[in-house]
This record gives sequence, structure tokens and C-alpha cells, in this order.
Amino acid sequence: MLGLENVLIKPLMTEKSSREAEATNRYGFQVNLKANKNQIKHAVEKFFDVKVLNVRTSVLPGKQKRSGAKGGSKKSSSSKKAWVQVQDGQKIEFFKGI
Repeated sequence: MLGLENVLIKPLMTEKSSREAEATNRYGFQVNLKANKNQIKHAVEKFFDVKVLNVRTSVLPGKQKRSGAKGGSKKSSSSKKAWVQVQDGQKIEFFKGI
């Protein structure tokens, strides 16, 4: 079982995630591949002191990349994203004091 400090890897800081946060109060995180929805919910509630309503996850498979002139290939690692919806009126501040 994963510890709560190993569940969240980093927040998703993109234009799409900022629009989603403003419109629907939903925030994106890159999470550990082995983390389940309950672990993600508890980690976000603990670290950001908010009430989580909903968690959606998606696994992005690794991609095959070409390397070298002879057509050798490498595969990038898979990753997992989680979209976490918090209660109305609550907000997650990634950069405090800026």
C-alpha cells in the first residue's frame, strides 16, 4: 500500500487545467500508477485541506520512440492523471504568496 506522501507526484499546470479549475472547481494531478481513487482523495484532502467530491483517473500508456539511424526504439513510461473536484467555495492554491 502506498503512503499518502507517495500518491501525488505533481499538479498539472496547463491552460486546460486552469480553465477547468475556474469553470468546474476541478484540479488535475499526475499521480502514482498504483494509486487508486480513495488514496488520491485522502491525499488531496490531507495536503490541501479541502473536501473532495469526485475523482476521475486516466492512465496514459507509454509511447514508442525512434532512436538512432538504424531504427532502434525506446518506450517512454506510462503515467496516470487524476482530475479532482472539490466542494464549491473551496480552492486549491498551488502557489501561495505569489
